[in-house]
Amino acid sequence: MTVASLLLRRPAEARMPQTALRSAIIDIGSNSVRLVVYEGPARIPAILFNEKVMVGLGRALTDTGAIDPKAITVAVQTLARFKRLCDAMRVEQVRTVATAAVRDATNGRDLLDRVRALGLKVDLLSGEQEAEAAGWGVLSGIPDANGIVGDLGGGSLELVRIKNGRVHDRVSFPLGVLRLAGIKGRGKGALDRQVGKYLKKIGWLEKAHSLPFYLVGGSWRALARLHMALTEYPLPVMHQYRMDASAAAHLVRVLARIDRRRLKAIPSLSSSRIATLGEAAGLLAVLVRRLESTDLVVSAFGLREGLLYQALGEEDRTTDPLIAACHEEAARQGRFPEHGDLLESWIAPLFADESQEDARLRHAACLLGDVGWRANPEFRAERGLDTAVHGNWVNIDARGRAMLGQALFTSFGGGSLPLPDLASLCDQASLEQAIRWGLAMRLGQRLSGGVAGPLQASRLSIEGSALRLNLDHQDVALYGDPVQRRHRQLATAFGLEAALGG
Repeated sequence: MTVASLLLRRPAEARMPQTALRSAIIDIGSNSVRLVVYEGPARIPAILFNEKVMVGLGRALTDTGAIDPKAITVAVQTLARFKRLCDAMRVEQVRTVATAAVRDATNGRDLLDRVRALGLKVDLLSGEQEAEAAGWGVLSGIPDANGIVGDLGGGSLELVRIKNGRVHDRVSFPLGVLRLAGIKGRGKGALDRQVGKYLKKIGWLEKAHSLPFYLVGGSWRALARLHMALTEYPLPVMHQYRMDASAAAHLVRVLARIDRRRLKAIPSLSSSRIATLGEAAGLLAVLVRRLESTDLVVSAFGLREGLLYQALGEEDRTTDPLIAACHEEAARQGRFPEHGDLLESWIAPLFADESQEDARLRHAACLLGDVGWRANPEFRAERGLDTAVHGNWVNIDARGRAMLGQALFTSFGGGSLPLPDLASLCDQASLEQAIRWGLAMRLGQRLSGGVAGPLQASRLSIEGSALRLNLDHQDVALYGDPVQRRHRQLATAFGLEAALGG
């Protein structure tokens, strides 16, 4: 299997331990009804089960003000299934929320009564609560996000100002994707005028220009999928995918002429989203122009993840989700789960001048430094690369995934040359630095055999023209030929000579 094919394929996610706490969120949206079951650590739980049914509760709202009775029937049937699945999976905590369509419909209360009769307690979120949860969701997955969150659902659009790890101003507009066709039907420029009227009423938006715009919601993620296909982006990873602001207007033009069969052929582009892609792109283009957004950043996290994040204590909220997830992966796949933190401390003296961001990525690489040991020895490097570039990580961009992949590929014996297929995601200097991480990890793993003692009793340092490995007298016997070769290889990558010290 080639490196390129590894980048493009979608590996199956590993299961969380059966003993982990399970929680679930049922989201009764205007377009879809969804169940997500989570399992694992509170800061970054894994998704155990995810099912969506396109019910279209908000489809008739513009014309009738009510939810179509047939849609209510389908929704209740779907929710009865979800309730039964949660019982069968022994989910300990289930939270059910309803949003714009149920909130705005004249018969929304009827639907809520029928859902509660199933044994589900439903929270009807206000527009402000919906917006706040979306903002926290983005911060959960991108803690340093600073800009405007736009959460496009079937019945409403929420705009949220986030900065410094906090949700600030927020507002909800009746601009859901199921309402946009009706607005556009009023004539040329109607959507632009309507959006302008809404934005003009919100004073804080006047101060929120020239910022990144964070995309939340299935319709906008579908637009990003289309953009990835058009640009032949090498990674099938949506979270933190970044586009120029001009991409919004470009997608409007593309959708005006693209063949529907071509859209259906795009991997992971839901056919249920195709019909509303034009409306979603049109709204995005208007918002980007009026807000003068600098770029577009996709967030795979939104309302549901925000609800989970809001329930956390302050200490858990400040935990880096990438490092938390890598710790969990190490506990699941590594031989010695504590070894990654120790390995990171051991190689750190060689990289004292790194940025805080690169030091964080190096820590993640060390935590994942043992994930390939179960694989066939001939494919451990590919396993490491696969884990890095396709792992269900957040708070890491394309450059970070590339560096993580290169480091693990090198650490598992894949070689000390930059991988050409990662070059489109990362600059050459960063890949070369990741190779040095990998070689240092490889030395530490061989010296220690994966256990703590030899690392705790030894030290790496750069002294003049030498990369020195200092060993206690009783550990000199560990400096066998395989260790010597890896020591020399690491020193060469730094342009230094290998030296042994006591």
